[in-house]
Amino acid sequence: MSTRAVSIDALRGFAILTMVLSGSIAFGGLLPAFMYHAQVPPPLHKFNPTIAGITWVDLVFPFFLFSMGAAMPLALKKKLDAGAHFTVWLRIAVKRFVLLAFFALFTQHMKAWVISSNPTTTDYLLSILAFVLLFLQLYRPTESKPLWLWPSIRYAAYAIAIVLLAVLPFHQNKGFDFFKSDIILLVLANMALAGTIVYALTYQKPLLRLGILPFIMAFFLAAKEPNNSFTKVIFEWTTIGNYNISWLYKFYFLKYLFILIPGTFAGEWMLATPTTNIDNNKHYNIILVSALSIIISNVWLLFTRDLILNLIISTMLVFVLHYYTRTRTLLHRLIQAGTYLLLLGLCFEAYEGGIKKDSSTYSYYFVTSGLAFFALVCFEVALRQMWLRKAANYLALNGQNPMIAYVAGALLVTPLLVITNTKAYLDALQMNAWAGFLKGIIFTTLVSLITVYCTQRKWFWRT
Repeated sequence: MSTRAVSIDALRGFAILTMVLSGSIAFGGLLPAFMYHAQVPPPLHKFNPTIAGITWVDLVFPFFLFSMGAAMPLALKKKLDAGAHFTVWLRIAVKRFVLLAFFALFTQHMKAWVISSNPTTTDYLLSILAFVLLFLQLYRPTESKPLWLWPSIRYAAYAIAIVLLAVLPFHQNKGFDFFKSDIILLVLANMALAGTIVYALTYQKPLLRLGILPFIMAFFLAAKEPNNSFTKVIFEWTTIGNYNISWLYKFYFLKYLFILIPGTFAGEWMLATPTTNIDNNKHYNIILVSALSIIISNVWLLFTRDLILNLIISTMLVFVLHYYTRTRTLLHRLIQAGTYLLLLGLCFEAYEGGIKKDSSTYSYYFVTSGLAFFALVCFEVALRQMWLRKAANYLALNGQNPMIAYVAGALLVTPLLVITNTKAYLDALQMNAWAGFLKGIIFTTLVSLITVYCTQRKWFWRT
């Protein structure tokens, strides 16, 4: 695999593991507010939409979306260059959409605490069964023989999954509910559909791709007005006949194209740049520290609401980065794009009550996509230096199998901990801040080891 793909995989791996970490640390009053979503502060973790600011937790999903966009040019280039008809792209997009939507429904319902409000060993075993079924559904063997048998196994796995969804009690005996799904996976499903179609239509037309974003913004802004405009009708459309499809699609999800589309440019620039081997240039340390400092300062100072100080520090660091990357085409492009989006996002900061993840603001889209460019710079530099290359490659192993990393915690690790009576030892760490954080580190490490084990054996889940 080229360095180009590895840096994107490393960013995706970092995003997915920090996503797992953010959900497995101790909750309540043990850890400070910056360890959780800014709008869901401790100790009660009740959503408060009036709180402005972001934390590191608010970066992980945008980073994942950005890496999803960056991977599109690498994954689709051969077919696009070969002149594949648009119907081919539509079929690919719809297939991914359907699979991820099913993934969102099945994963959410098969968590033991969703199957039953008081889960038993049987419920946890059902969760493990769900993980096995997902494995059979999404794994694509390349060397196993006989290959003809795998489609039958896959269809059988889907059939068993559908039967489980039909017969298990769920939600205190209310049964299966289309409106109860994993929202992150559902957003990814919509992004896979919209993002693939947009990229296929705008391949080699970057200005047109960018031009789509103001139209999306126009729909969002016009939909807030009281009059019944055609934009509002399209924005609010969620029915086919008398059937409500809001469990599957909302125009509102398209807001995340503000993060995914910039990522496609990063992927294209990487494709156009030759692979770089290890290069211990002394300037790389300055670039790495400066890019990392921009991310840290924006997260911390936007959280503490020191907006002017953040702007000053960000501007100074941007000048440093531009100077030290002026002869490095790829890094300079990434930093230029990151600078533009970050400063645009900071200019939007005062709009909509300050930067917020929920409900997400324009400042949030632009700032987080800008910071994603700087994060990608960090991984590009890390892969060029011997002392950081191993760590980046390890993250990349997780990023190559993100779906396993995403569901292994709820459907495999937690059930195994409960069944073996070891979860109590992990929960016992909820005694102070450091121990509460260690709890998350241990859980995330277990998820990571499972993911890396599968990746090293080329057991990839593909949608």
